[in-house]
Amino acid sequence: MYLKRLEIQGFKSFVDKTVLEFDKGITAIVGPNGSGKSNISDAVKWVLGEQSPKTLRGGKMEDVIFAGTENRRPVGMAEVSLIMDNSDRTLNIDYSEVKITRRLYRSGESEYLINGSLCRLKDIQLLFADTGIGKDGFSIIGQGKVDEILNSKSNDRRGIFEDASGIMKYRMRKEESERKLNNTEQNLVRINDILGELERQIGPLEKQAEKARKYLTLKYELRDIEVGDLVDTIKDSSAKIEEAERNISIVEDQIRQTEEKLENVKRENQEKTEKSKALEEQIFREREKGHEIGNLIERINSSIRINENNINTLKQAVERNDMEFAELSKRNVVLQNDVSSVEQRIAPTEEQLEEAR
Repeated sequence: MYLKRLEIQGFKSFVDKTVLEFDKGITAIVGPNGSGKSNISDAVKWVLGEQSPKTLRGGKMEDVIFAGTENRRPVGMAEVSLIMDNSDRTLNIDYSEVKITRRLYRSGESEYLINGSLCRLKDIQLLFADTGIGKDGFSIIGQGKVDEILNSKSNDRRGIFEDASGIMKYRMRKEESERKLNNTEQNLVRINDILGELERQIGPLEKQAEKARKYLTLKYELRDIEVGDLVDTIKDSSAKIEEAERNISIVEDQIRQTEEKLENVKRENQEKTEKSKALEEQIFREREKGHEIGNLIERINSSIRINENNINTLKQAVERNDMEFAELSKRNVVLQNDVSSVEQRIAPTEEQLEEAR
């Protein structure tokens, strides 16, 4: 079993999908500070189930999702997939290649998958138990981890040896079995308490049972009486029902007749409504004609007023012309008299002129 491939997308500085291929043997990843080397080991620990944001050098788990830069927008999901070669069946699963995937959304929802199928974190932990691979395994040793191992207590060293010797899985199963056993013992204690309480209640319950038997006997007798009474009631009710059915038949006939009358009234109302609509349309048209005639009358009256003003103006002009004509006639008579006087004076003068010539 060995690591074949690591796929990272949206995790910390790996915004685009990045695929790291691994071969058998030793693979070294080098680069300057801040280039993302530690993010690769964080991605491996994260996909294997790391739950502590501090271990992943963050304040909260959502910090592992790419937060964006000046040139790139933040993403809504981080996904890391770990592909293992399982040709030797080191992992207890019937696949030659095992793909472990973990996803985290900004909403806080997360998913674990084994070969594309949803699973629990516990399933992944059991799958890698006793292989030395895991978020707490010593196949991933980060900065300061060596000193931590050397300075660890005896119990911690025991965990290292158990993990290396392949009994970690059994210890996990033992702890789970002990936890289930403790829960079972607690349930037994509660059951004993319940039994003791029930034993104390047996005497009163027997008395209550005797009362219940008497109650049932009286109840059956009462039921027989009620059944007899019910039979009589049913007979009376049947007669009433027959009478009610006859009344219902009569009422239904009346309803049918009323409905027929109602249909006739509806038809009449519909005809009247249609006639009313036709009359309303005719009235509307007549009103429009009346408005047009009123407008025409208004225009004619306006023309009449204008013509009357013109006539008055012409009458005044005629009167002025008559007065001027009378004045001119008077002046003509005076002028004619002057002309006659002048002609009378001219005649002797002409005679004298002729004699002088």
